[in-house]
Amino acid sequence: MRPESSRLVTFGVAMFICLGLIVFSLSGLFGPVQSVLAIPITFAQRLVSGASDSINTLSSQLSNLQNLQSENEALQRALIRYQAEIVELREIKADYDRIAALLNYKDRTGVSARQYIPAAVIARDTTGLLRTVTIDHGQRDGLAIGMPVVTELGLVGRISAITSVSAQVLLITDTTSYVNSRLQKTGGEGSTVGTAGGDLRMTFIKLGDTITADDLVVTSGIGGNFPRGLTIGQVSGSRLDDSRLFQEAEVRSLIDFNRLNTVLVITNFEPFDISSFSTPVAGP
Repeated sequence: MRPESSRLVTFGVAMFICLGLIVFSLSGLFGPVQSVLAIPITFAQRLVSGASDSINTLSSQLSNLQNLQSENEALQRALIRYQAEIVELREIKADYDRIAALLNYKDRTGVSARQYIPAAVIARDTTGLLRTVTIDHGQRDGLAIGMPVVTELGLVGRISAITSVSAQVLLITDTTSYVNSRLQKTGGEGSTVGTAGGDLRMTFIKLGDTITADDLVVTSGIGGNFPRGLTIGQVSGSRLDDSRLFQEAEVRSLIDFNRLNTVLVITNFEPFDISSFSTPVAGP
């Protein structure tokens, strides 16, 4: 058979089969077969649809996650910036509070009577045997050795060494510090000294003087090294000294010397040199 005849026969058979299938489909004879074939097809469609939905959902979640990460990074940067601003504002407020307290102290004591220069503490040594702080003012600011240093809570010490731009303040808690003192209520006098533990003790109080707890200890002005009436601390206890000839009082300062930040230097007080009034010793 020639090739052309074979193709015609094949085409005719195919057309016949197609027409037969169309007739059978229209007559409803393929209904059961279609129902059976529809089950796997429907299942496959559902799988494809479910996979597509899952992919879309995952893609959406990844996009949201990226957006959340970006927002989180932005919020963290903002938080760091705000925290830095909060710290700065707190420092400003702390400085304001300290300066306001010092100004209030000046108002209470009378500006006309005493002149002050505020100074910042730039170094401290309050743990060793020598207890001092260093302030950021010196000779060019009008300071001099011997000037008393105070805060709104009371006496800090006095300038013991000085340069042109800074000064060292010997604290009253130093063991070499002696401040002539007075009990405010009873008037009993003595000398307040620093101890090795960093505390204060008022010594050489007469046996007849009454010592009461929480009584204020102030500078007496005797000796001329400090102005009269500066607060030193409060009495926290008392006892006889080792000689049993005098009383001693434990004194608690109102100042936290480990946290000093700002002080006032009294600039118009000049310590007195009373040694020139001592009785001369006769020669041989």
